Amino acid sequence: MIFSSNIFLCVFLPAFMAAYYLTPQAKRSWTILFGSYLFYAWWRVDFLLLFVAVTLWNYGFGLKIESANQRAAKCWVTAGIALNLATLGYFKYANFGVATVNAAMTSLGLDPWLLTQVILPIGISFYIFQAISYIIDVYRGDTPATRNLVDFAAFIALFPQLIAGPVLRYKDIAWQFQKRNHSWSNFSEGAQRFMVGFIKKVVIADTLAPIVDAGFALENPSTLDAWLAVLAYSAQLYFDFSGYADMAIGLGLMMGFRFVENFNQPYISQSITEFWRRWHISLSSWLRDYLYIPLGGNRQGAKKTYRNLFLTMLLGGLWHGANWTFLVWGAWHGLLLAVEKLLGTATDHKTSFSPLRCLFTLFLVMLGWVVFRADSIASATVLYQALFSFDASQLTEVYANQVTSLQITTLVLAWAVIFTRGLMQRRKENGNTSTPTFALRFPTAYSAIYAAVLLPLFVAALLKLSAQSYSAFLYFQF
Repeated sequence: MIFSSNIFLCVFLPAFMAAYYLTPQAKRSWTILFGSYLFYAWWRVDFLLLFVAVTLWNYGFGLKIESANQRAAKCWVTAGIALNLATLGYFKYANFGVATVNAAMTSLGLDPWLLTQVILPIGISFYIFQAISYIIDVYRGDTPATRNLVDFAAFIALFPQLIAGPVLRYKDIAWQFQKRNHSWSNFSEGAQRFMVGFIKKVVIADTLAPIVDAGFALENPSTLDAWLAVLAYSAQLYFDFSGYADMAIGLGLMMGFRFVENFNQPYISQSITEFWRRWHISLSSWLRDYLYIPLGGNRQGAKKTYRNLFLTMLLGGLWHGANWTFLVWGAWHGLLLAVEKLLGTATDHKTSFSPLRCLFTLFLVMLGWVVFRADSIASATVLYQALFSFDASQLTEVYANQVTSLQITTLVLAWAVIFTRGLMQRRKENGNTSTPTFALRFPTAYSAIYAAVLLPLFVAALLKLSAQSYSAFLYFQF
């Protein structure tokens, strides 16, 4: 089941919210747990058993780590991390590993191994990372091991963020299972946030998807074909993924939870370092706290800092999927982060804005998206060659026949929104907001106008969803 589906919007969500608010407050973790398991089992009932097993063994590891002495606790946390990573490795990388070995064996004239295709459980990358962070935090003493199995299981299974994040940490949200604010203002804010995410996904990302799919499938694209496909994919990925994050955060608010933000206008970044502080923030901070810093961070000299940056991003790329394309994408970002560290060109949100620096960073990010989106290194190479061949000033006939004026208009609108919202955020971060905004000066009028714009767009998005067959999120594959 996905958020952008009629079964979720018309059946699951109303039924869950009714059950949730009819349940006494002290028992609402049970409702969350049951609803989240139903949400997950809608995809595959059998993989729900794996999900429950992961929950139980991490609950047990947490208790063992807390009750053991320092030496034994280290053994328990190591065993817990190993078991979680082995589970993730089997389901996510077994097919890739066997295919890679078989390719080498075949080239040597040897018979390939036989392995039944392993199905990737939806959301496993996210809930395994959440479980790992829990047992590490218990080991570090950042949070006590929970004795409440229902609250812990509800945290792991919490359906708004179960499939594609944000990557939550138990230590940040445990208190909300004990006491959270259920109010009409929270519910209303959450519903509006959900609608914004839904519109971003269905109206913009889904409209751009055909341009992207057609562009990346071209066997011999022109330069204009390639740039149109890359521009469209960069916008599609942002609106799709940030749309999901908006919907997850909105659903959390409707239940009284306040999740961490996962995006902060990433395409207005002025360096790759800053980009990773604005894009998929929960994952980049997870990689920093549980991988980069344990590797040594920047505490062991310049050379090891560059190595740690590169390795962190390389493994971050591998986390996204079992394909050489993700490894190359991770290596690309790791290399850029190391170079910025070497040259001292990293920026942050307080750095004065330079359009050229922003556009150059966006150019580097887009180059990375090519290999991130491509099916193979060979496919990515074709598109890279087209980007810089400058062989034609128009679309090829086969691509032009698949591109509509509505899609081009949506693409222009998408980038206008990205830059407008980004510049507004940059202005706010730089402290250039001495003049009160319209929303602050006239809150009632602002709310009325916002609702008058949001509701028709949401209804239009619902109608569009009903007219299309399926609308999966891009990050579901990870």
